[in-house]
Amino acid sequence: MTAPLPLPPHSSTGSGEPVLLLAPAATRSAIWSLHQEPALRAAGYRVLAFDHRGSTEDYVPEGPERLADLVADAARIVQEVAGRPCHLVGASLGAMVAQRLAIVRPDLVRSLTLLGTRARTPAFTAATVRNVIDAARTEAVPASYAAGCTMVQLFAPSTLLDDRFAREWLDLMTLSPVRGEGAARQYLATLSVDDWSAELAAVDCPTLAVGFHYDTQMPPALVKEVADLIEGARFEEVADCGHFGFLERPDVVNDLILEFLAKASAEQR
Repeated sequence: MTAPLPLPPHSSTGSGEPVLLLAPAATRSAIWSLHQEPALRAAGYRVLAFDHRGSTEDYVPEGPERLADLVADAARIVQEVAGRPCHLVGASLGAMVAQRLAIVRPDLVRSLTLLGTRARTPAFTAATVRNVIDAARTEAVPASYAAGCTMVQLFAPSTLLDDRFAREWLDLMTLSPVRGEGAARQYLATLSVDDWSAELAAVDCPTLAVGFHYDTQMPPALVKEVADLIEGARFEEVADCGHFGFLERPDVVNDLILEFLAKASAEQR
């Protein structure tokens, strides 16, 4: 009999209703500690986050990182750490994990906040994702070049004109490039959305879908498609930011999240 996997590296801070934060691909859960985790704690929520399998060398189980495995990890965090259903806040890959968890385990989900997401994979998006996968699996792409290309995909043009911001992120992403089989498999998992997106109509919880105006990875039109597939879902678009809009315009994004969570909690009491 195979021993159960250990829980993914995770954190839990604060008290109150639990909110589980789900990070983008090849991104550590610590990214939420910059803006969203402090805002949620200050508003009286218990905040949970974890690293997707493959994000660190500490948690790389054998076999591919299928989306189903990432969803199973999220379910375990809800059950074994939160101990009760959670509000889910996910970005990019994390938003897809949140979508799928709400479909397969609706009993674990109180609400969905989806930041930069999609319900299908256009041809250009698929090509971009496969290029990232190929780059992650090779040492041939210089880290500085990969950092620059990645930043163009994550941030708005106006943000990249901020020299201090650009230098800090270029240094960070050059030191920690998107490399390794774990990161490649996470990106590969995002290509499975077409296999189950039709099931989004079954989602039966309050849902907020947020698009970012300059997001080339998951443009607002794709995010709105997700909202249109979920009955009663609310769509919002945030200006002047890209795929990582939750870092570029955190005050606006946090206000949207907190207002939505307060309303969802009140309606469920």
